[in-house]
Amino acid sequence: MAPVIKALSARPAIRQQVLLTGQHIGLTHTFGPVTADELGLDLRDKSVPELRKTLTEAIAGYLAPHRPDLIIVQGDTTSALAGALAARRCGIPVAHVEAGLRSHQRQPWPEESNRIAIDAMSDLLFAPTEVAAANLAAEPRVTGSVHVTGNSGIDALLHARDPAAGPCPQAERRTILVTCHRRENRAETLARICAALKRLVEQMPVRIVLPLHPNRHIRAAIKAVLTDTPHISLVEPLPYADMVRLMEASWLILTDSGGLQEEGPALGRPVLVMRDVTERTEAPANVALVGTEPSAILSAVHRLLMDEVHYARMSRPVLPFGDGHAAPRIARLIEDYVAGRVTVAL
Repeated sequence: MAPVIKALSARPAIRQQVLLTGQHIGLTHTFGPVTADELGLDLRDKSVPELRKTLTEAIAGYLAPHRPDLIIVQGDTTSALAGALAARRCGIPVAHVEAGLRSHQRQPWPEESNRIAIDAMSDLLFAPTEVAAANLAAEPRVTGSVHVTGNSGIDALLHARDPAAGPCPQAERRTILVTCHRRENRAETLARICAALKRLVEQMPVRIVLPLHPNRHIRAAIKAVLTDTPHISLVEPLPYADMVRLMEASWLILTDSGGLQEEGPALGRPVLVMRDVTERTEAPANVALVGTEPSAILSAVHRLLMDEVHYARMSRPVLPFGDGHAAPRIARLIEDYVAGRVTVAL
């Protein structure tokens, strides 16, 4: 959202306010001249329904006295859904950044349902790709105005990256960046992933850097298995610019993150996705689903080590999810909407 906030700040007709739900900490001063308010809620150990209810009520309470002309939410989190629900409760139009992503599989995890619900409530839908826009066109419940803008996350990435960064230098052990946080990859699944990571550093000339997720249950489960494992570094969550530098320095990205599925290809880094399905179905050659079985993860990494042609194919920089100019497009469309120059079916 930071590129969108920056782009809106450049438009004198727009006055904006940022509200932080507490999903991520330490972001209050991230948005330049725009100060952020925080809900200040204790959200630890709440179930998904409890999170949704608590956040919706708190956001609605915040919106009521402010009465904005538009509320903007991004992505598919419980925070985003609560923001959309609160806006609807208060009679405020909704704009959805990163609209239209679909895995087309209703799992017992909330993200796909969140995406569908937010898009059905939205008046402005900013789809990152033509595929996402086609998903929205196929859903009768989507009645808002759809615009293909690219993903503003790519704007942030290209702004933060080092343009002088070259290919990863060859080292005795090649660096794999690992992230793991999704609800579908917890409990026994997370144990399988950790077992695979231990086998990777034991059997192959690689080292792993794993920034720990803030969720204390995920952290504890990973640390219980991987702490003090040779060639595995468990590090605290990194500021965004440092995370981009780590991506650029990595030989491979092994992740269940949606954002890294977009950022890795933009940086020319192969991405192996530890999931069985993805909502980013554009499927560039840099990205491959490998699931969570240790044998499949090891096989995919081994092939990249042994097959230089295959590695080169997965290392070509591509930008299927945006050209780095999504935020100005989104800001212009928002200004037009607020000014009444876009007709939207409500």
